[in-house]
Amino acid sequence: MRTALTGLIVSHAVPAISTYREFAVAGGLMSYGTDIPNLYRQVGVYTSRILKGEKPSELPVQQAMKVEFVINLKTAKALGLTFPITLLGRGDEVMNRSAEL
Repeated sequence: MRTALTGLIVSHAVPAISTYREFAVAGGLMSYGTDIPNLYRQVGVYTSRILKGEKPSELPVQQAMKVEFVINLKTAKALGLTFPITLLGRGDEVMNRSAEL
């Protein structure tokens, strides 16, 4: 489904952005959003604290602190887009390929 969506986006020359890294990996232009594996680690830490006896109501509310910015240069090239080097330098990952998931 994801690769079909990204295929339509590229074939219709729509520069789409998503909050999920997998979108850019599948062929989307870029993604900017929460680092999901890091969230799972945070869930594990909280689960451990609860299993050790802490009350869930006494644990502080946390929000995601780590976000990632992924740019797919192969898609950018297919769309006829270029990015300034300063933007590319800010990317957590700059890909020059599409990967099958």
